[in-house]
Formats: sequence, C-alpha cells, structure tokens
Amino acid sequence: MLLTKRFYRSLYVVSYFFLPALLFLFRVPVWAQEQNPYRPGAILSGIEKLKVTGSVLYIAAHPDDENTRLLAYLANELKLRTGYLSLTRGDGGQNLIGTEQGDALGLLRTQELLAARSVDGAAQFFTRANDFGFSKNPEETFNIWDKQLVLADVVWAIRRFRPDVLITRFPTTGEGGHGHHTASAILASEAFDAAGDPKRFPEQLKYVGVWQPKKLYWNTFKFGSVNTTAENQLKLDVGGFNPLLGKGYGELSAESRSKHKSQGFGTAKSRGAQLEYFKLIKGDSSKVGLFGGIVQDWSRFPGTSELASAIDRAIQNFQTKHPAQSLPDLLRIYNSLKALPGTDPSLQYYRKLKLKETKNLLFAAAGLWLEATSAQYSCVPGEKMNIKVQVLAQSNAKVQLVGISYPYQEDSNVLLPLKQEQLYSFEHEMKIPEDARYSDPYWLRSPHPIANYIVNQQELIGQAENEDAPAVRFKVLIGKQAFSVSRPIVYKSVDPVKGEVYRPFEILPPVTLHLSDKVLVAGDTAPRQLQVEIQAHSDSQKGKLVITAPSGWKVQAVQENFMIPKAGQEASILLRITGTASAKDGLLKAEVEIDGKRYGKSIQRISYDHVPYQFFLQEASTKLVKLDLKKRGNNIGYIPGAGDEVAASLQQIGYKVTTLTNEQLAQADLSKFDAIVAGVRAYNVNEQLASYKVRLMQYVEQGGNYIVQYNTNSRLGPLKAKLGPWPFTVSSKRVTDENATVSFLDPDAAVLNQPNRITAKDFDAWVQERGTYFASNIDPRYEKVFSMHDKNEAPEEGSLIIGKYGKGNFVYTGLVFFRELPAGVPGAYRLFANILSLKKR
Repeated sequence: MLLTKRFYRSLYVVSYFFLPALLFLFRVPVWAQEQNPYRPGAILSGIEKLKVTGSVLYIAAHPDDENTRLLAYLANELKLRTGYLSLTRGDGGQNLIGTEQGDALGLLRTQELLAARSVDGAAQFFTRANDFGFSKNPEETFNIWDKQLVLADVVWAIRRFRPDVLITRFPTTGEGGHGHHTASAILASEAFDAAGDPKRFPEQLKYVGVWQPKKLYWNTFKFGSVNTTAENQLKLDVGGFNPLLGKGYGELSAESRSKHKSQGFGTAKSRGAQLEYFKLIKGDSSKVGLFGGIVQDWSRFPGTSELASAIDRAIQNFQTKHPAQSLPDLLRIYNSLKALPGTDPSLQYYRKLKLKETKNLLFAAAGLWLEATSAQYSCVPGEKMNIKVQVLAQSNAKVQLVGISYPYQEDSNVLLPLKQEQLYSFEHEMKIPEDARYSDPYWLRSPHPIANYIVNQQELIGQAENEDAPAVRFKVLIGKQAFSVSRPIVYKSVDPVKGEVYRPFEILPPVTLHLSDKVLVAGDTAPRQLQVEIQAHSDSQKGKLVITAPSGWKVQAVQENFMIPKAGQEASILLRITGTASAKDGLLKAEVEIDGKRYGKSIQRISYDHVPYQFFLQEASTKLVKLDLKKRGNNIGYIPGAGDEVAASLQQIGYKVTTLTNEQLAQADLSKFDAIVAGVRAYNVNEQLASYKVRLMQYVEQGGNYIVQYNTNSRLGPLKAKLGPWPFTVSSKRVTDENATVSFLDPDAAVLNQPNRITAKDFDAWVQERGTYFASNIDPRYEKVFSMHDKNEAPEEGSLIIGKYGKGNFVYTGLVFFRELPAGVPGAYRLFANILSLKKR
C-alpha cells in the first residue's frame, strides 16, 4: 500500500473590481463573500434601479448564445431586471482549453455563464434539457428531448421571473442553424401563451402564480452570410457609455462574452453606436418601442407615489464621497416598501424584490464587510470544523451587530456597536450533521439519460447552481431597523503568485476513489493493470476495497485492505484484470467498505483561473471492453490540439505515444514514428503547426502516416493552413445521428481490411454523432472511404479521406474519434488502428 499526500491549490482569485449592481443584489456567489458593491457608482446605480419595476427575459439554447451587449444595456442603462434562460448547460459542445466533455463540460460552461453575468449584470437560469450535441433541426431535437418537460421548465422560469417582455435569440424558422436554436424559439413562443394559462402545468401553482408577458420579440441578427435584420424592424441603439460604470456597453459585452473561454469566444471591445434589431412575434403591435405601452416604474401600482418620491430624494441627496449619508433616505425607502398593501400579487412581487435590493444597498452604503471562512476547504458529515467570522464597518454610520447564527444550530445573540475601521473576529467550532448533503451540483446528483437531468424538487429547477451551501447569518441594527444577511462559508488562502484566493467550502464523503483509466480495453488475454487511489477526506480511514466486475473478467487485487491516517492522504491499490474469451463488456465498479458502510464515489475537479473551483461526484467505475484487435507499428507521435484523450486511448491498446512539441516537429527525426496524429483542432490552436508542413509531407513521402483529426473553418476562425499534399476544404458538414448508416465506397480498401476487417457492426454503439467538419471540394487524388448522411439529407463522403503520397499516407478525418475512443467504442478502436497501420509503399 502506497501513501501519498496530495495538496489541492485554490485556483480562483477574487478580484475586487466594480460589478454591475444587479449581481450584488440578486446573486451572492458561494465562492466569494463580496463582489465589492461599495463603490459610489454601484450604490447610486442601485438606488436608481429601485425606481424600475420592469423586467425582460432573454431565451436561447446554450451558453454563449446570449447577446451580451443587449443584456448589458437592458440591465445597466434601462436598469430592468434582466435574465438569460439558457435551455442547456452546453454539455455537448467542444472544449478549447481542456479535456472536459459531457457533464464536466456542462459544469464548466455553467460557471462561464455566471462569470459572464457577473459582468453584464443579468441573472442566469436553465432548464433540465441536456445538450446532447449538434442537431440539424427541431424535429431531431424534440425526438430526444422531452418537449413537454422542457416547455414546463420554460413556463416555470417565466412564472418565477415575471418578465414583461420575452426576447429570443433565434427564430422558429431555422435561420439559427442548430436544431436546439430553433427549438428554443418554438418553446419560447409556446411558453408565452402557456405561462398565463392556469390549466397548463397546474402543479407549479403551488409555488408561483400564472404570469402573462406582454410581448415576445425575436432579436434578429447578421451572422456571416445570414442577415435577418431589416430596416422596417424595431431598432435600438445599445452602444452608449455609462459614466457610473466608466465603460460603454460594447466594452461590457466583450468582457462578458470573453468569459466563454472553453469555446474560444474572446472578443474585441466595441465602442460607439451599436444597433440591435427586433421583430415582434406576439403581443400588442400598436405600441411603439421595445417596451411600448408597458409601465415600468412604480406608477403601474396605485398608492406608491410616496415611495417613488422617497427614491427620487435619495438619488438627489446622494453624496459620492459620503455614501453613508444616504442611510436615512434608504431606511425611509425600506419602510415605505414594508408599508405597501398586500393584495396585488404583482405589487407584492416587486415589494419583496425591492426590499432585498434596498437592504443590500443599506449594507453597502454603511460599508459593512462580513465574511465567514473555514480552516479547511472540506469536511465530512458528522465531523467538526472551525469557522472564523469577521465583521468590519467601513463608515461612521450607527450600526450594531446583534446576532450571529451559525449553520445547524440555534441563533446566538450579541450586542456590539461597531466602531469605524475596527475589525471584529469570532471563532466557532461547528459540527456537520451526519445527514448533511454532499456539495456536488444538484443536477448531477442522479444519473441522467441523454435527454435531460433528473431534478424532482420543483424549486430547484432552473437554479444556476447550488444555493444551500452552509452559511453564517448576521443580524445588525442600522439606526433602529433590524436586518439579517447570510454569507456562505468559504475557504480562503494566500497564493504567492495570485494573492488572496477563495474556493467554495465542500462537504464530501469520508473517502473518494479514483480509477486510473475510464476505459480499459483488452485485445487479448494478457492481464491489464488498473490503479485504484483511495483519498481520505477525514482522518483515520480504515477499510477494504470491494470490486464488482462484469461476467468473464478476472480481477486480482494486490491487497484489499487499507488504512489512511490523515485527511488528504491516499492509499493506492493495484488491480490486475484479465479478460477471458467469454468476457462481456461492462462496468467495473469500485467501492470501499468502512465500518459496515460502503462508499463508491469518484470526484472530478475542474480548475481554471477564470471560474470558481468546481467538482462533482460520480460512480467510481471503469468501462471494460474486450476487443478483437490487431495492429501494426507501435511508435506514435501525437501533436496536441485543443484538448482530447485520444493519446491516452491509444496507450490503452498498447501503442507507445510521444507528445510532439513544436521544437520536436522542427528538429527531431520523425522517421522513428510509425504514425503521427494531430489532435482535434490542432491547426486552430497552434499557429506554428502550418509552418511544419514541408517536414510533415517529407515524413509522409518517405513512408510515414500522418493523420489529421478535425479542425474548424468558419467566418470567426478561418483555417488558413493547407493540411495535405493536395487541395481540399474543411467544411461545416457533419452527420449528427450517431446511428446513421455508413456505406463503404470501396469495400476492398486497405483501411477497411488491414489488419482488422471493418464491417457495419463496427459502427454500432457510437455516441453523440458520427462526425463533424468533413472534407469537401476534395482533390480526386484522395481516396474517399465512407458515405453517410443524416435523415433527408444528401450523402456526405468527406468523413475520412486518404492521400497516398510518395511511400506514405496522409489522412484527414472528421469522424469523432475524440468522443468514441474515450467512450470505449470497440469499432472506433479497430478503425483507428487500421488508419495507423496503413502500409507504406
């Protein structure tokens, strides 16, 4: 048994810069206590926002579909309550910055959306729909999604958010290209009508009332050659400058959009006038303007004139150098809001909303800084942990701390007048209850089908992230008015390079397991090795490893028992796994038994500087695949691309894989490699790669095999490199149906017969899609191998092309081996082995 110590470094630095007031008022992140709402511009903007009682909900399909410039304008210039409803979390997209796919990518992109909203000031919502990959039309989308379930979620979002206006990014007529895009517009249109109908989804009415938006618009666009704007459409200039922000909305938009780093959406800032175009889809067309005929201030409710006057006085009296002087005005606003009558549901909705906004403005104007940190980043149910609470009043306002409530215990009272700039600290030992829920994302707690996440608790549906993190509640008196506010417990450390670093506090199982391979492929009866690392999240973990394997597999553990003295340490147990002739493909599951209880979760962590530290728990398992596989050659050079696990998959089947740097491509002896493979999007992310074409073509000419996996070629990211010895174009053509029939253009082709005979069965059980970014305009000197197509479309023959050049072979393929190999698809391994094994002449 091997004991090691793993130190996890916190990777998110909280930058104290001004963010739009809406973020502070609507979302307190679990990873940081404050987003610096103290700047006078933020406070004044928040007071001005108290006047506005209007809202707008933008609807599209994915993270990065939203119009960030429009969102920034609506939230910060018009000061409307602004939200973005993304139907999915983007699980089926690409990843330019790492290897996360599926649920892990969806979690990463969720946080990228929240980072974007922290810039443009909008709120963020989702449905339970899963992004299953590219879809060419809404019919295909709804064949997979449960349309009524997703429609119910859109209606739920409307009923909870109560927008006056809905805006879609895409039309119902298909110009948006992606089937999910069109489906989002169809669902928005149907939800526009259904949200106000008490007969539709009545189970929601236990929690919310019906709500009828006034208008539905399509935000038309010009994307490349597709121009859906017209001069007779409604136009709105959203390119203004906001002096309270010190930025224009084009600048905010670029900062927001650039948070989508996994998608390569870094964007230049624009300044000056910027027109947006809108087409009315539903609602009253007689009223001019995006919000024509819709009252969006307190005059929409009778009996609120005194409140409106109080807000105006607070704006007029605001002193930039002395925000605390606004406390009396804000207290009057707060009491006026409390005094509003409780009959009109819409009035009560805005009363509750504006009370929360006013309370947060009071805390900001008073300069109250409140923080709760833990001594460690994680804890286990049933254990104790130390909490440090700090309170600071940064103004001379009359403020008293009258109570601190720690999680899982009764309130505690204190009476402490806060002196300006005096830091007060409190220490507390807290016990996590035995039945405390783990901190993994709520939508990933249950295994889910391809169509949607499993979330059965109605009030959780649509939430961007967990909102139940352990928190400390502070009770204060501002003047004579009592308020309470919660701050989630976080872990804080100091990084010598990044400075002060926060990460969310985690409640974890006593142990988690990590299996060295997600897929273990056995092409013969020789034993394979699988390493099981057991990490303790609590001291003194002692137990035994329990393995469950599918039929026909023999599993031998070097030892089963383990003992781990300290939290953070690991025990490593080696398994030897042999697939017999009768072995069946399936999952090997790993659990540990400790004091009669079993734990079988692995933990996947996501660490990037632009988003908070994330993790999720999943079943600790490895897919075992018994494979009839032959191969020629052994040494493979791999040119890294945008991030994939193809190289690791090739090592699984016995290849020796060497990662090739630019320096090696320029100087090393390439002839020692039986094949060289370029990772997905290698030419998109490595600008120098094109300069090595002469060397790579010489390698092919002398007998090498050079395989290029898909690259993208679009208006936003044109592919300038010439990849092969003869011309072809990388197109946007793709086959999204993973079960689409594959025809062999030349059944006698070497790549289909040597060393493995490829049949139609080798295309069984593919995941998500067949291929993307196929070759087109193909020079006749290339050999086309397959023909395939989606339903009702013309055959595509550019998924795999082979150029016999000199003694070797150049290959371009849009087949998604980067998905199929890590998923353990047997036919994908056999076909890729054939490509690598192409004979020299």
